[in-house]
Amino acid sequence: MTRARHQWVLPVSLLAALALSLLPVPQLLLALRPYWLGLVLAYWVIEDPDRVGLGFAFIVGLAGDLVSDGLLGEQALRLVVMAFILQRFRARLRFFPLSQQALAVGGLMLNDRIVTAAIHMVLREPPLPSLFWLSPLTGMALWPVIFLLLDALRLGSWRRR
Repeated sequence: MTRARHQWVLPVSLLAALALSLLPVPQLLLALRPYWLGLVLAYWVIEDPDRVGLGFAFIVGLAGDLVSDGLLGEQALRLVVMAFILQRFRARLRFFPLSQQALAVGGLMLNDRIVTAAIHMVLREPPLPSLFWLSPLTGMALWPVIFLLLDALRLGSWRRR
């Protein structure tokens, strides 16, 4: 019964991540914008692998592609690669302390940047700016907050104070 009550958290968190990715950011801070959709999807792949897998990541990535001005399928590919890596190491990652999880997620976000750079290189797009590589640090720093917030919402522990 507890599960049915909190089914809303998954779609609302993904919609919030999409909305955060669309918020305008000053040009100076654009390089620090974390990959919100990737961070939220990473949480759900780790915590609810029965509902969130590769197909779900692909659909969420297509939704991200449709609302952004990027290439169609780019975010879908990035999120599928991310979900695959997370599924592979999920059993270990779940039991890491939050600080080590943040480091692992930072590495995952760095891998996402490498996939993005490879896509741009293959398609002969202009090279990405060097500040592009700072975003994984922001994602790594925000991971504990995102994890604890989504965990509290998913488990309903924010009501039990």
